[in-house]
Amino acid sequence: MAHRARPLPTRRTRSLRPVRALEQARLGFLLYRLATLTVNLLAFPVLRLRPRVPAAPSVSILVPARDEVLNLPHTLPRLLAQRGEGVEVLLLDDASSDGTGDLARQLGATVLTGKPLPSGWHGKPWACWQLAQAARGEVLIFTDADVSWETGTLNALLCELERRRADLLTVWPRQQTRSVGERLLAPLIDDVLLGLLPAPLIRLPLASLSAGNGQLMAFRRAAYFRVGGHGLVRSEVLEDVRFAARLKARGGRVAVALGGDLLSVRMYRSYSGAVPGFAKSLLSVHGGSRTLLALSWLWFGAVYALPWLTPQTRTVRALGLLDRLLVHAKTGRTRPGDLLEVLLTPLLPLAVLPVYVRALRKKYVWKGREYGRDG
Repeated sequence: MAHRARPLPTRRTRSLRPVRALEQARLGFLLYRLATLTVNLLAFPVLRLRPRVPAAPSVSILVPARDEVLNLPHTLPRLLAQRGEGVEVLLLDDASSDGTGDLARQLGATVLTGKPLPSGWHGKPWACWQLAQAARGEVLIFTDADVSWETGTLNALLCELERRRADLLTVWPRQQTRSVGERLLAPLIDDVLLGLLPAPLIRLPLASLSAGNGQLMAFRRAAYFRVGGHGLVRSEVLEDVRFAARLKARGGRVAVALGGDLLSVRMYRSYSGAVPGFAKSLLSVHGGSRTLLALSWLWFGAVYALPWLTPQTRTVRALGLLDRLLVHAKTGRTRPGDLLEVLLTPLLPLAVLPVYVRALRKKYVWKGREYGRDG
């Protein structure tokens, strides 16, 4: 019995191959993210109120601050309320031009005056290093001036640090957003954190599987100084992730957590403020490669925007929206306004384009200081 010959591919079927390959790649990527998000929904730690630690170590809460008068009236009183026996709060005024130091003193903080920035250092690592040298605590907690602490946060941090037997506990506060511009960009931090790396992998002692967030980093003093403190990352743009990785590489243990109801942050107050903030570290996130940076944006658009412009991509659209819903569920951003952010998903590639373009520049200015970029 004669076999039928397979028809030769036509020009039309050949032209459809790249389209089908793209569809399969998008679907595979979103399914990977869905699997990772599912793991992190179950396994990514969240700070919670805990019974008081009976024999708590002494603690230094350390705040590097440069031009923070808009944030301090809201955040500093809550931070100072954490003080108690064996707990000190130190704020370093890093050459502010807006009266940050004077305001902090009026609010009751112990304020250090920052020394001039030495050659080879970036501003934040230098401020943190000065704070660490002045601190007396057995645990050093670095927290940004825009991070808001609730009652019981300090005890929760100490419990988590001890429970994980970590040398460093780094925490992602819940994002607080109000304007549409903030809602477009700020939640992307959580999207990257929760959708790309399962929490169990971060716990492995591999430096390449590290995550860190400079908004809150709690170190055991001995481990911090053993590796050289912030001198270890003195010239890094992405100093938080680099610190976590290098601490791991030197035998340290790193733990991660979400802030839950205990820690929150409003990073920027507008879209125009968020763009330079995100752009300053984006190239470093991509390993200093401008090629990888450009490909990253193209892929972002292909996954989250293009499906809304082409037919027969309902599954990809639905997975893209589900992706963001799961992130919101895990981070506790479930108010109506927060959930409506999901509808902005198709606009995200266009919204982040100015961030990517700005990240391609060889230099950037942050809080009045000019730096060169990696790569």
